[in-house]
Amino acid sequence: MDQLLIDVPIATLLSLKTDELRSPLLDLFCRGAYQEGDFVLSSGQRSTYYINGKLVTLHPQGALMVGRLLLDLVPPETVAVAGLTLGADPLVTAVSLVSVYGNGHPAPSGQPTLFPLIIRKEAKGHGTRAYIEGLELPLGSPVTVLEDVVTTGQSALKAVDRLQAAGYRVNQILALVDRQQGGAELYQSHGLPFKALFTIQDIQTHWATLNPA
Repeated sequence: MDQLLIDVPIATLLSLKTDELRSPLLDLFCRGAYQEGDFVLSSGQRSTYYINGKLVTLHPQGALMVGRLLLDLVPPETVAVAGLTLGADPLVTAVSLVSVYGNGHPAPSGQPTLFPLIIRKEAKGHGTRAYIEGLELPLGSPVTVLEDVVTTGQSALKAVDRLQAAGYRVNQILALVDRQQGGAELYQSHGLPFKALFTIQDIQTHWATLNPA
């Protein structure tokens, strides 16, 4: 199973500065999460490439790197991270855990613990029939929405709508990859700040260096 891991010890991934994690994370994206071919996306659009972000976020080293890098971008007043199931599930878990344990040690005094929230696509069919899974937080709590790959931006916006309906305040949307196909513009039109760790050009440029024609 070692061949599925990148050649960087976990202790190193914990101790590296976050900007030094971008390179190994980009390597991990290009080792299988990014593919070229003929694909139909969840948005219904056809594409000559596909990014399966879950091959990174459900990778033990990938989850650690993603958690550390995204935590660095979360606004300081944030009390929770949330996202639409299924793509955001491992993201909110990773960021929440890193907020508690940091670099392998308890978080320093004053650093907030981020609570994870999962947004259902449909209301639960029993019990409370809730859309949001996780601890109930005070009304007005600032929440950052996480997404793995942004195309049109509709998935994260659905999460935003559910959170706002529940009385929370969404302060930002963070993504791993921006495909630059309208998502950023959609968020801007709704007054939602948006950042992504990588653009599609970052992924494709690095993939081409690893897979020369």
